[in-house]
Amino acid sequence: MSQGDERGYGGSEPGNRNDDTYSTLGGTRQTRTRLPGGDDGDGYSRRPARNSRSLIMAVGVVVLLIAAIAFANQGGGGSSNRDDTKKPETAGAGPTAATGTKPVQGKNGTIASGFAHDEQGAQSAAANYAVALVSAEILQPDRRSDIVRQIFVADRVDELEARFNQAYDKAFLDKVGLDEKGQAAPGMTYVSRTAPVGTKTSTYSDGSTTVEVWCTGVFGTAGIGSTNPVSNDWFTMTLALQWVDGDWKVDSFSQKDGPAPVNTDRTASNAEEIAKAAEEYGGFTYAR
Repeated sequence: MSQGDERGYGGSEPGNRNDDTYSTLGGTRQTRTRLPGGDDGDGYSRRPARNSRSLIMAVGVVVLLIAAIAFANQGGGGSSNRDDTKKPETAGAGPTAATGTKPVQGKNGTIASGFAHDEQGAQSAAANYAVALVSAEILQPDRRSDIVRQIFVADRVDELEARFNQAYDKAFLDKVGLDEKGQAAPGMTYVSRTAPVGTKTSTYSDGSTTVEVWCTGVFGTAGIGSTNPVSNDWFTMTLALQWVDGDWKVDSFSQKDGPAPVNTDRTASNAEEIAKAAEEYGGFTYAR
């Protein structure tokens, strides 16, 4: 997870936010979001300076999470660029206007599935999979196995499931304030919510593609006395996808920091407001 910085997926180990050896990116395109109905509220004000002790503790937890994810993805056999791959023809960022192609309708558990067998479908798959890989559920043993099996190609499932289980062991969960089931203490709410900002492809063929997903998100534990306060993060996840059994699946992934905008001086919400928002606002299905 980049659970914020907490979720760093990177390099050959989940958690190390370096480019992974089998991903080279270029190309373009952004992601259009299907929004559920509902009214949004605003309300902006100024942000006070964050307590330096809380900031240091939050950064420490983020580093731990990055290291854990890197370990889980360690030793992954990546997909190399194939001779039959081709570069996307477009060079600039594509608009977010509707393409005329229906967004994905299927669901595999709570994760979107049944993506189109084209570049657009691959980008949509990558955006949805990035959200799942950087979620609070990935820290929950009861949900982790389902997520791994829904997202990854079959021959990578057992290896990655074992590595995730080892990375997110009891000792790790204790450090981020969660119990053995990945749940926060009474009165606390663990938040790990990712929102893709855009996607682009570097290579594409009928059988494989590499997609980069630019994301932002909020991560941490909301509650009085939390030593891991909820903060935001910006990161880019690279996913190498394969077309198998009528859908796009992940063969390997990595994560790196940024690009990150300048922070505003908006006042941070209190723990109760953050916890309420995490519980009341649902997630999205992403498609162009």
